[in-house]
Amino acid sequence: MLFFYALFLGLTLLKKLVSTNKFINKKSLLLDIKMVLYNWSVAQSGEKWGINMLSGEYRHSIDLKGRVIIPSKMRDEMGSKIVITRGLDGCLFGYNEKNWNSILEKLNTLPFTKRDARNFTRFMTSGAITLEFDRQGRVNIPNYLSDYANLLKDVVIVGVINRIEIWSKEKWEEFMNNNVESLSDISENLFDSNFEL
Repeated sequence: MLFFYALFLGLTLLKKLVSTNKFINKKSLLLDIKMVLYNWSVAQSGEKWGINMLSGEYRHSIDLKGRVIIPSKMRDEMGSKIVITRGLDGCLFGYNEKNWNSILEKLNTLPFTKRDARNFTRFMTSGAITLEFDRQGRVNIPNYLSDYANLLKDVVIVGVINRIEIWSKEKWEEFMNNNVESLSDISENLFDSNFEL
């Protein structure tokens, strides 16, 4: 990874030399180096902490066979396979294998003697299925998961940092309408005064 940033830095400096026909002053050179190193450190910290940075909202259709296209940006983060399971709020959750294994490890630490722990673990794991992308970037969502999330025709696929969520268009719009006005209250309850968005 560092090699690519060094290559980028070299090409940036070469471009400046060619475009200005001048030597680069030290201040400009140091600024370029700092920016490249900062971008590299951000990328490294994301990899270190396992953060995939999934984001965005995409609209697709589910076909009669239960296939839906997962956007290429999201497929790149997932790899060749995706684990899809029942999610919260009436949607489906999709994880890459690394993040799914991390969730399984956390679930495994819950005390099986507690009813809520058993129920939540059953809920998350009983519907989980590992799917491979086809050549068009589609996955075939089983009927029991489509039924759970009420996926009939139009779907909304949302990136949520380390997972994707697959919603029926109607449920997503209902969720947004019910929550958009209270977003300020939600953020006030979740974050302390030092947190900046």
